[in-house]
Amino acid sequence: MKKWLNNNKLYLIGSLLGAIGGYIYWQQIGCDSGTCAITSKPLNSTLYGALMGALLLGMFKKEEKTKTANQ
Repeated sequence: MKKWLNNNKLYLIGSLLGAIGGYIYWQQIGCDSGTCAITSKPLNSTLYGALMGALLLGMFKKEEKTKTANQ
């Protein structure tokens, strides 16, 4: 479990920050009419923010190079 957490910590941090940001966006700006797909409900906005945060910080993850049999 520790190894998995260490390997995915950027994704986890990004999703946490994104979820917080998505909720704050819904709270401060939101959608008054209720017709906006993402910002009409706090759950939608929070999940979208978590996804975007994980993808954004996941771009900075360094992949480990594996040795092949030919090298």
